[in-house]
Amino acid sequence: MNKFTPTIELKKVSKTFKQGTQTLEVLKGADLEIMPGEAVALIGPSGSGKSTLLQIAGLLEKPTKGDVWLDGKKCSKLNDLARTNLRRDYLGFVYQYHNLLGDFDAVENVVLPQLIAGVKKKEAEDRAKWLLNRLGLAKRFNHRPSELSGGEQQRVAIARELANTPKLLLADEPTGNLDPRTSGTVFDELISIVKETGLSALIATHNFELADQMDRKITLKEGRLLDMRVTVSAIERDNFY
Repeated sequence: MNKFTPTIELKKVSKTFKQGTQTLEVLKGADLEIMPGEAVALIGPSGSGKSTLLQIAGLLEKPTKGDVWLDGKKCSKLNDLARTNLRRDYLGFVYQYHNLLGDFDAVENVVLPQLIAGVKKKEAEDRAKWLLNRLGLAKRFNHRPSELSGGEQQRVAIARELANTPKLLLADEPTGNLDPRTSGTVFDELISIVKETGLSALIATHNFELADQMDRKITLKEGRLLDMRVTVSAIERDNFY
């Protein structure tokens, strides 16, 4: 991938679901382009389709219409195995619920996906410790999830998803279950690492203050994507939802 090739591109993406006899159109011809090193905030009311958009961008759902391009590769018509390989090689996912392995400590949770990807154990351990240290968890290497706070667990989850150096990080309300102070700290650390490593990121959030830290904001409303090139006023934010 070169700096002129979008990390991900959605072209005229639509998604419909059947609900009984009714058809629900969640996405309506969405266009999106994210360049290498760009962090983009995805904003929208609850139920607007943010999670669906992330699922399509992450090759977990197929669009009803339109195309998804990842690192210059057209993905919409790939078979399941090819999509799985692309997810493994190019994507990282962070959710509200960290889903850490309870019998593994922090380092082991970050090492495991690297071993699955074929990384040698020593190299995987070194990277895991570097990421955890960068996220402020140097004193928590040997702690299991049950011994960590919610914010600490989310940091381990972030480290795990960054461990295999994805080209694109997709995050769905990654700090949604944390208190405001912890949320801000974890988000700051996430954005800092995104910038340092030069990967691309698409992060769904309800928090305009957090979104303002990112390179660009896009809004999903009534199935359509709108690019927010200017900062939204406080009044507009209050009326948005």
